[in-house]
Amino acid sequence: MTAIAPPLSVPSGHVRPVEESAWVRRSLTGLALAFLTLFLFVPLISVFYEALRKGWDVYIAAITEPDAVSAIQLTLTAAAIAVPLNLVFGVAAAWAVAKFEFRGKNLLVTLIDLPFSVSPVVSGLIYVLIFGLQGWLGPWLEEHDIKIIFAVPGIVLATLFVTVPFIARELIPLMQSQGAEEEEAAVVLGANGWQIFFRVTLPNIKWGLLYGVILCNARAMGEFGAVSVVSGHIRGSTNTLPLHVEILYNEYNFTAAFAVASLLALLALVTLALKTIVESKTREKPETAGIQE
Repeated sequence: MTAIAPPLSVPSGHVRPVEESAWVRRSLTGLALAFLTLFLFVPLISVFYEALRKGWDVYIAAITEPDAVSAIQLTLTAAAIAVPLNLVFGVAAAWAVAKFEFRGKNLLVTLIDLPFSVSPVVSGLIYVLIFGLQGWLGPWLEEHDIKIIFAVPGIVLATLFVTVPFIARELIPLMQSQGAEEEEAAVVLGANGWQIFFRVTLPNIKWGLLYGVILCNARAMGEFGAVSVVSGHIRGSTNTLPLHVEILYNEYNFTAAFAVASLLALLALVTLALKTIVESKTREKPETAGIQE
């Protein structure tokens, strides 16, 4: 009698990779490159081409005229206020959510995610309803000569709202994955809260924190919807860079509009470069830890 050989089986834990044919790989790669070229590279190149089409003198004049300088300063001011405040809130919120159990934890996480689900225009309208002349606090603010809507404070508040989730949402899963064992060990050794944060927690989250700050800053400087509602579009006073681009384009001053837009495009490219560097550092960290161990 002839013995029947048992069927070949793949050992447990070893999955044989599926390899696509060469033409499928080339087709998918070509499709991805065509999509990126059409919807990313061509518009980006067009911005710089239109900005520099009439020469460097026109370009420099467009980005240094008083209204453009005011828009740049206001954009930097709003980001300089919003990003540090979100940094403090994001770290505190992430530490609380990841390291502790308390009543209202799920509500806090929901509120952090709220700006992702609410249109920026709607958030701007909410600020108008609260702080506007006909709003809840409008008469009291007018009586005390305090201006929020159509002024810098309103722009900062709108920027704060739309950028709230970026740092906290970057840190929460990172700190949850790290656990609380190191902090608990530091407590046993007699460290106080600030010592634990600066010597244990902060070194472990520094790359994730930097990643969140980069994204938060990019959103703060590029925000349009919420800022547009609360700014009033006052040239030389309450226009940020995105709003200034819109005004120039609506006035058919295309060269100046593209010149100012190129500053935002440069910001996007710098953000992308920094994001790539931070991601590489984040990937290298586990490998370095493994070598040290």
